Amino acid sequence: MGKSFVDELKWRGMLHDSMPGVEEHLSEEMRSAYVGFDPTADSLHIGNLVPIMLLAHYQRCGHKPIALVGGATGMIGDPSGKSSERNLLDEATLRLNQEAIKKQLAHFLDFESDTNNAAEMVNNYDWMKDFSFLDFIRDVGKHITVNYMMAKDSVKNRISGETSSEGMSFTEFTYQLVQGYDFLHLYRVNNCTIQMGGSDQWGNITTGTELIRRIGNGKGYAITCPLITKSDGSKFGKSEGGNVWLDANRTSPYKFYQYWLNSSDEDAEKYIKIFTFLNQETIDALVTEHQQVPHQRLLQKRLAEEITTMVHSKEEFENAQKASRILFSKSFKEDIQTLNEQTFLDVFEGVPHVELPLDELENGLDMIGALAAKTNFMASNGEARRALKENAIGVNKIKVKEDYQLSKEDLINGQYLIINKGKKTTYIIKFK
Repeated sequence: MGKSFVDELKWRGMLHDSMPGVEEHLSEEMRSAYVGFDPTADSLHIGNLVPIMLLAHYQRCGHKPIALVGGATGMIGDPSGKSSERNLLDEATLRLNQEAIKKQLAHFLDFESDTNNAAEMVNNYDWMKDFSFLDFIRDVGKHITVNYMMAKDSVKNRISGETSSEGMSFTEFTYQLVQGYDFLHLYRVNNCTIQMGGSDQWGNITTGTELIRRIGNGKGYAITCPLITKSDGSKFGKSEGGNVWLDANRTSPYKFYQYWLNSSDEDAEKYIKIFTFLNQETIDALVTEHQQVPHQRLLQKRLAEEITTMVHSKEEFENAQKASRILFSKSFKEDIQTLNEQTFLDVFEGVPHVELPLDELENGLDMIGALAAKTNFMASNGEARRALKENAIGVNKIKVKEDYQLSKEDLINGQYLIINKGKKTTYIIKFK
């Protein structure tokens, strides 16, 4: 085989634990490994990126990656670290979500290759939907003791009430058996010998290796990656608006880009190894250069470029980069007209704004009205007049005096007008 997959994970900080013998197993021939994804939404989020990168590196090392969407397990709820159960989704919704997820994974994995390590997608609903409860407890359940299942940390934590005051349902208790059976099924049908996932999945994965040993008379292996944390203690993958999604309709490319650009130095040094395909030599050189001029944020910029391009496109990255620089642009009005409306709104999210009828501009709108009487941006006409006399007011970044009349010529994309007071205060008027 080519380069060592386990060595690749080690230097990138992506290896948490692995079963003894897995390196030798991988060195013998091409092997198949799988990672499970929850299909209860029509998009993955950046919390899924670590297991996605595991599969991508796996394929680049010459092995065959399998992405499993849990159409069956997604209906149940995984007890590891989660405090509530999931909603039951119908099959049609699950299929739609599966296709959307496959499109996102195709940015990282090669499903189309005619080589024998082309990526594959499977759905455990396909083999679980006709498996009766009686057949399952007879063929699978009898091979695993309750004592074995109770010993798992994910089960102990839920039952002891650390993550939930309601304890744990039988449905969730049996989750590890269902996930374990997935591994056994893929071992039998797809010759899949390795399951990978986050470190919180170790218990579920090893249940699968136990079923392969007891029922399949074979050997399965587990590889887990660390759960990503942020240096400030806040949760990785969350922004003020919730999850950072891979779908541009849920998290715009601009906001996606900003998330990575705003990483701390410590996090950026860790993330650039995990979330890009840059090699060790390139990353070491970048880290050294960044440490010499940290204020230039070279690591953050390269990280944001690599991952935004990978998840969205080169064009979306360039648009996001341009939008990030626009507030400091010397040709502000011309540049801002090139942004689409969503990116424009993202750039000015949280900025005070009002809507006025377009006919206010027919005969010109005076600056006092634009700052106070019509908008209440400022408390009084007197305050507005003082700011104008102090040369503190700009329209679309161009300084104006009290006698300036706003007209349709000032509008950005035919409807927006940006007013600045000094360097730090911005207001927006939308004309409709």
